[in-house]
Amino acid sequence: MSELKTQKNEASVEEFLNSVQHDKRREDGLTILQLMREVTGEEPSMWGTSIVGFGTYRYKYASGREAEWMLVGFSPRKRNMTLYIMDGFDQYDELLSRLGRYRTGKACLYINKLEDVDAQVLRELVRQSVAHMKKTNARAQG
Repeated sequence: MSELKTQKNEASVEEFLNSVQHDKRREDGLTILQLMREVTGEEPSMWGTSIVGFGTYRYKYASGREAEWMLVGFSPRKRNMTLYIMDGFDQYDELLSRLGRYRTGKACLYINKLEDVDAQVLRELVRQSVAHMKKTNARAQG
């Protein structure tokens, strides 16, 4: 079976974020970097070429195959800022009702700019997600 394309690596998070061409996306990325660093107590790592992640856990596929993945992360994409909330959003209805303007995918929170969301609610969402991931994944680190 092939390896995951997106893996943790030694690339510089700061160089990556400083290379983001969209000024607002770069500024928001640096702010989210600080928020996630404070909430997790972890230093960031690059995952692939465009994702900044914090902490790790072992993910087990239905097939039995395992892979390492981040507890939480983000990427300043061209269209929006993508935050990776690894346990999904089913248990966060109350927080999401207060967050502001956003869209979600299975484990992705998409925001156009940080001013569209309540920073304290976002911080709490990240905190609760990381705590849940650590509690439910015995091999979580970070």
